[in-house]
Amino acid sequence: MSTESAAGRDQTTAENPWPVRTVARKIADWIHRLGAVWVEGQVTQISARPGTQTAFLTLRDPSADVSMTVTAPMRLVRAIEPPLRDGASVVVFAKPTFFLGRGTISLRAAEIRAVGIGELLARIERLRRLLDAEGLFAPARKRKLPFLPKGIGLITGRASAAEHDVLVNAHNRWPAAPIQVINTAVQGPTAVPQIRKALSILDSDPNIDVIVIARGGGSVEDLLPFSDEALCRAVSAARTPVVSAIGHEPDSPLLDYVADLRCSTPTDAGKRIVPDVREEAARVHQLRDRARRALHGWVDTQARLLNQLCSRPVLADPIGPINRRADDVELHRERGRRAMLNTLSHEQAAVASARARLTALGPAATMARGYTVVQYPDDQGNLQVLRSISEVADGTPLRVRVVDGAVHAVARTVEPGE
Repeated sequence: MSTESAAGRDQTTAENPWPVRTVARKIADWIHRLGAVWVEGQVTQISARPGTQTAFLTLRDPSADVSMTVTAPMRLVRAIEPPLRDGASVVVFAKPTFFLGRGTISLRAAEIRAVGIGELLARIERLRRLLDAEGLFAPARKRKLPFLPKGIGLITGRASAAEHDVLVNAHNRWPAAPIQVINTAVQGPTAVPQIRKALSILDSDPNIDVIVIARGGGSVEDLLPFSDEALCRAVSAARTPVVSAIGHEPDSPLLDYVADLRCSTPTDAGKRIVPDVREEAARVHQLRDRARRALHGWVDTQARLLNQLCSRPVLADPIGPINRRADDVELHRERGRRAMLNTLSHEQAAVASARARLTALGPAATMARGYTVVQYPDDQGNLQVLRSISEVADGTPLRVRVVDGAVHAVARTVEPGE
């Protein structure tokens, strides 16, 4: 029994490990049982040397940093029309193969199909409907760009016309606009990972208020990275507003629908991310003129109102009405004084007259004149004025009293003949 067979039957341990050849063979047996599969990806590298019967391709997933090696007969590669080139999308029918000597996995292609424009557009349309259903295109989630961003991030190709258009137009409109440029691939299999990385860097920068993703025009295949699902979701999840400036006016990759603002060209993006300093200066001057005219108008109105108030009699001669009222007060005061004196004189006269009447009617005055008024009760008990002593019978009581010239009634019997 061989050592390999024994090791295959025994469970591997630190004391009884498997040889490398055993592990490699077991992996190869498991991979060879997988069978052939259809694989889709982008071609990133083609190695087809003249005189050889095998071509080597690198197939890359455009949405992830994953690639595999594909080996194919040279006749398959030459039969594809148009010829394969880097960045082309293909569908490969291949069987996974494990090479024992190198310990690597490769796909051995039996059929290679280039993905046509129609198929690409159909896939983009299906993805568009999916993202739209998820709400990534909804206008409510699109954010408004700041009026004057303190920092602008630009993701574009190195030394490209798109970079030149954005920078020139933005600086022509606002020369002090700070723009941070990150150059990435804008087509091919490496475009999506590089753009996503640049987007993450700019989105995490607190000094960046808006991010522009720009690329010039190109074919549908050239613009495929900007319809990639992973890139669209990354733009949708970004906290910073994103501006899409891809291709020309007819071009509409999915990034245009996800971005917060879609610009028809990079030139249009340079004009829309910053205001025009000349227009803003003219607007400031216009507002200053309007404010000055409004202030002058208000001052003139208030001056006219003040002049009208000052021209009124009460303000033209403020002391005159007071003096006239003072004369009226003095006149009425004098009238009141005279009326009061007249009233006092009249009342004093009335008091004096009443006093005279009382004096005249009083007993003292009567006594002073040498007679008095005597009253006596009659038979019914009523008091009667005595006019003659003969009016009363003998023995009728009469009451007369005189004290200090004042007469008071006192009991006194008047005898006949007195």
